[in-house]
Amino acid sequence: MIAVRRRKLIVIAFVLAVLALASALVLYALRQNISLFYTPTQAALGEAPLKRSIRIGGMVEKGSIIRAPQGLTVEFKVTDYSKTVTITYTGILPDLFREEQGIVAEGELINRHSFLATRVLAKHDANYMPPEVKAALAKKVNS
Repeated sequence: MIAVRRRKLIVIAFVLAVLALASALVLYALRQNISLFYTPTQAALGEAPLKRSIRIGGMVEKGSIIRAPQGLTVEFKVTDYSKTVTITYTGILPDLFREEQGIVAEGELINRHSFLATRVLAKHDANYMPPEVKAALAKKVNS
């Protein structure tokens, strides 16, 4: 009888250890894919981490889009009507990307005013704005 209880205890301990290991691996994998959202003001004030995958969102500043003479590199400024961050992106921009439109850029903050984007997301239609950008802009307008 004691041997049976001991075997059950060992099996239960083994199953719990496997579940703990699986949970730890899942949490570790998810942690690497989390991309936090920041506004240009938060980036300029140093609240956004440097050299870490984040998102920055706001409105593309009018007259700020500069395309490289050769290649697909584009530089533009994103604002939340308080502070501005310069974003550099190499790749094909979405068809809906243009001045004075809401965007979200994924990438790394190089310093407080420069962002290297790996992906640029533009709004879907004339009435859509990413929820994070809408909330951040509403805060700025109301304050």
